Amino acid sequence: MTVGAGIEPVPEPDDAQEPWPRGISRQASMRISDVLGQLRGDFPSVSHSKLRFLEEQGLITPVRTPAGYRQYSPSDVERLRFVLAEQRDSYLPLKVIKERLAAMDAGEPAPGPAPRLAPPADDAAEPARRRWTVESLSDATSTSPDFVRSLVTAGVLRTSSGYLDAGAPDVVRIATRLAEHGIEPRHLRPLRSSADRHVGLVDQVVAPYRSQQTTDGRAHAAGLAEELGDLVARLHSIWVREGTSHLR
Repeated sequence: MTVGAGIEPVPEPDDAQEPWPRGISRQASMRISDVLGQLRGDFPSVSHSKLRFLEEQGLITPVRTPAGYRQYSPSDVERLRFVLAEQRDSYLPLKVIKERLAAMDAGEPAPGPAPRLAPPADDAAEPARRRWTVESLSDATSTSPDFVRSLVTAGVLRTSSGYLDAGAPDVVRIATRLAEHGIEPRHLRPLRSSADRHVGLVDQVVAPYRSQQTTDGRAHAAGLAEELGDLVARLHSIWVREGTSHLR
């Protein structure tokens, strides 16, 4: 269309503005396992279900291959890193984080340091996924098999199909430190019972989603359970720290 004399042309809106983070590749070639490898250095508990949950909530949009597999770009990884950090450090709900991302996509500056790409994580997270026996756990934590068995007897450690909990090494190390101060495995039984009640509370919220016979429903349940579990654990930690501060 011819523009009349003395009339400046109206510029077209820039609908193609690059979303945040800018300047980082948007070429989707990473598998979900690659993404987890990038993130676990900073977020050891991040899981497949967590990523699917965040996708369901609209915080990340991986590319789907013709076969239906998800593929992620380095830019996707940094958006995920931002979401996870905001949850962990600022306790922000996903709705608020999503609004922040939208504002950053529109050009507002991102809070905190510029996005960075972490080097691929090594296999340090692998032991957490090992199948532990009393003997292998004793060797890994440099404790006696009898001490590990005492934790099992007290119900502090539990077995499934003959193997101990995935988090058993951390439990043993902490229990060992507590034992140095006279806090024995039997004293830890109420703590485990309290944790079970917390899990029951989360289960009440998650159960309706878990009962759905769809992949998306199960992914939502898994991601929600992880998020709520983390919040409940943090709340408990705050109360314990506040209580013990009066003892100093």
